[in-house]
Amino acid sequence: MSKITQRKRIWGWYFFDWASQPYNTLLLTFIFGPYFAQVATAHLIAGGMAEGAAKAQAQAYWGWGLTATGIAIAILAPVLGAIADSSGRKMPWIWLFSALYVIGSAGLWWTAPSEFSIYWALFFFGIGLIGMEFATIFTNSYLPELDDDPAERGRLSGSGWAFGYVGGVLALVMMIALFQATPSGKTMLGISPLFGLDPATSADTRIVGPLTAVWFVVFMVPFFLYTRDTPNPNALRYRLGRGLRDLATTLRNLPQHPSLMAYLGSSMFYRDALNGMYTFGGIYAVGVLNWSLIDIGIFGILAAISGAVFCWIGGRVDRAIGPMPVIVACCLILIATAILIISLTPTSIMGVTLPDGSPAPDIAFYIAGALIGAAGGALQASSRNMLTRQGNPERMTEAFGLYALSGKATSFLAPASIAFASEVTGSQRLGITPVVGLFIIGIFLLLWVKPQGDFAR
Repeated sequence: MSKITQRKRIWGWYFFDWASQPYNTLLLTFIFGPYFAQVATAHLIAGGMAEGAAKAQAQAYWGWGLTATGIAIAILAPVLGAIADSSGRKMPWIWLFSALYVIGSAGLWWTAPSEFSIYWALFFFGIGLIGMEFATIFTNSYLPELDDDPAERGRLSGSGWAFGYVGGVLALVMMIALFQATPSGKTMLGISPLFGLDPATSADTRIVGPLTAVWFVVFMVPFFLYTRDTPNPNALRYRLGRGLRDLATTLRNLPQHPSLMAYLGSSMFYRDALNGMYTFGGIYAVGVLNWSLIDIGIFGILAAISGAVFCWIGGRVDRAIGPMPVIVACCLILIATAILIISLTPTSIMGVTLPDGSPAPDIAFYIAGALIGAAGGALQASSRNMLTRQGNPERMTEAFGLYALSGKATSFLAPASIAFASEVTGSQRLGITPVVGLFIIGIFLLLWVKPQGDFAR
């Protein structure tokens, strides 16, 4: 077998982002999430619930489902990271969670409106999301091995995230061009959905699950071909007890590393807020602005393109001045964007009443989508690089496990607070307000973060 060069390793690592991004783009945000909201709302209305209350309740179901998944990830992430560091092997875990990704996403095919089960839909979605999140933890931990220079890691992280966004764009374009029917029964290309998929049974939408699964299987090939665990002669086999003891030691020592602790706390809040915007953006557009899935697909393409461009730009800025300024700037942009979104109704923006039929609210939401894609992508890429500066270089998988824990320990906050606010107010629009407070808390905690961290490098 030919030698795996560093260039091949880098491109193999990039391909994980390309392969996995459609779970976020197609399922979480732009296609399946809104589809779930539409079908769940119809079932609730058929059960006698008023339309406005049904929309809010469907959003709440989605939020509670994500809350349960987030709790499972929070509990297991640091433990598995510690075990992987103790054993020196990450690749078998990536294989395992890749299988969950494929099973969960493919299972969404069985969500036809006529036999729709809210709980089974959330179960399959949760299984796939767990697979995606855990596979991401382990692949992120390879980042320090790709370049010894922390500045270069910022460029690599940004480029990888940008590459993933490009993959998400292409997958979304494929979905709405070849499969998703418009009200005319034709796709955006003016053809019937491929494979004879019947819009009457929502097969043209449900295919998004199997499409995401096949995309992942095909494009993970370069990752598995070019990524290898670094041999560690002192490593142990998979030992739960050893991994738990190492994790306990790390947690006990956290107060001795205040910058790492502050960063984990900060990112816990601002990433949760960002995930809330991603998770509920499409559902919000369906319920508040009455958009179709095609409208949301176009919105997603715009957001993903802006994300790809600004991830690449953000990576270069990160290399030049470090990740901290990028993180702060992106959080401020997202706060302003969240306030804009909350103010939108079909007939008003920021409290200003508009004539009936005005396109301004739709245009404003497209702009908001571009801002979320741009700032959200750059924020995640620089956050990933910042963790490599804050964590222990000898325990990087565990550090990313703690990073996932910090991201998931309160990951219930955004969906649960949105679900709670939606139920209490009976309004999808007001239900989004908690994300603003989460961003503000995240920025405040950054005051205690050292740009280069606590660990000597």
